[in-house]
Amino acid sequence: MSIREEVEVANATAVERMMDSEPVWNDIGLAKDLVPGFGDMMLLHAGPPIEWKKASGPLRGALIGACLFEGWASSPEEAEKLLVRGKVHLDPCHHHGAVGPMAGVISPSMPVYQVQDGSGVKAFSNLNEGIGKVLRYGAYSEDVISKLRWLSTTFYDVIRASLQELKKEKPGLQFKKIIAQALTMGDDCHNRYNAATSLFMREFVPYLIRSGVDRKEMLEVYDFINGNNFTTLNLGMATAKAMTMAASNIRYSTIVTTMARNGTETGIRISGLGDEWFTSPAPNVNGLWFPGYTASDANPDIGDSAITETAGFGGFAMAAAPAIISWVGGTSSKAIEVTEKMYRITFTKNRHFLIPAMDFSGTPTGVDIRKVVKTGITPEINTGVAHKMAGVGQIGAGLVVFPMGMFESAVRRFGERYGLVRGPAPDIS
Repeated sequence: MSIREEVEVANATAVERMMDSEPVWNDIGLAKDLVPGFGDMMLLHAGPPIEWKKASGPLRGALIGACLFEGWASSPEEAEKLLVRGKVHLDPCHHHGAVGPMAGVISPSMPVYQVQDGSGVKAFSNLNEGIGKVLRYGAYSEDVISKLRWLSTTFYDVIRASLQELKKEKPGLQFKKIIAQALTMGDDCHNRYNAATSLFMREFVPYLIRSGVDRKEMLEVYDFINGNNFTTLNLGMATAKAMTMAASNIRYSTIVTTMARNGTETGIRISGLGDEWFTSPAPNVNGLWFPGYTASDANPDIGDSAITETAGFGGFAMAAAPAIISWVGGTSSKAIEVTEKMYRITFTKNRHFLIPAMDFSGTPTGVDIRKVVKTGITPEINTGVAHKMAGVGQIGAGLVVFPMGMFESAVRRFGERYGLVRGPAPDIS
């Protein structure tokens, strides 16, 4: 076969595996017990690898808060000293099959969801704190740490007991099916999880009631989930991570399997290029700001949540979620425009994720670096926005367009890896 034929076959294989992956949420436990390779004095973070000295304000704030949560330091100043001296090892979530929204920081004692597909692939994500002044947006005040402690005790214990009750009847909860249904109910399953969280509660609450946990704690957990539509964001991200892992490491494939930002850089990884990162400076967000804030307060884009778009939903499915515009800015026609543009840089339309407003067309799935470079169109997603200073938290939400440079670098590296031309990005379209 020619190189183009090899690429087409490989890409079809990658996207089929991604679409057909059926991850099941089957466990919840402490990160140090579930996540592979989680060492002592280690913190995971969103995006490509980064050192403390290059970390953005919100990532620094989340790392400081995690040190306080773990009890490694008794003050923000002590925590910063540990981090400056390299006493805490920093590693990307993606290097451990994990994902975390925004700063994405996961510490050893934090509970994580585990999802697993039929091939044995496991993916992980932490728990969602809600919006506003929270760790993932770089806040670390005492109320932030107190909420983390509640999530790691009361919430964790109640959810674990409820999941155990569920598993008496089935292997786990198939969150991918919830995503598919939520997309037909006005969610995009990146920045809008209103329907998904309601569907989750409909399926999960019966087991919560049967779990036998303390009634007061059960009601606390119920009220928290009911009041936080983003509760299921992290399950959606773990599901997407498992799906994209199923498409990884396929020789000749030009399909993107990771898109992630750490607040300083944005990075991608490609199926046919394994675990190698290609990075560009993190872009700024075109957003709507909370009262009292402006674009000058915003940090560049941050988070692992673009794993949703990588798997074929999220911002790529914005046409399914016109109400998202009230959260991130723009118009309903802009939501449709984004989805239509993403068809031009993806390999196929998803069989499982459908968009009612586009005659039930499948969502754009499988970002292809060849098409990105050829069309000049890069992925566009919706995202939350963190303040550029550590300790502040969320200040808005908006839309962001990924930089082209890292896609060009990936195409060039693909040419080198597979014995094509050197120098400028080769034509492998």
